[in-house]
Amino acid sequence: MKDFFYAIQDLFVDVLFIPYDALRALELENWFGANIVSWLFIIIGFIAFGYWMKQLRTHDKNNEEDKSITSHSYL
Repeated sequence: MKDFFYAIQDLFVDVLFIPYDALRALELENWFGANIVSWLFIIIGFIAFGYWMKQLRTHDKNNEEDKSITSHSYL
């Protein structure tokens, strides 16, 4: 049973956390380079949010949502 938990530890430490270790090492060498990754995620999030709002506006203009009072029984 102990080997099972050591295998999980080896999976995470030796395989899955390699990108985080590389980013941590990059941060010690070049702070701006490490923060580019964060800014890329923020930009991707803003683009996804804009696309989502555009799709919601499209569905709202097409009147595809049932806005009647009887649409839910608890209302």
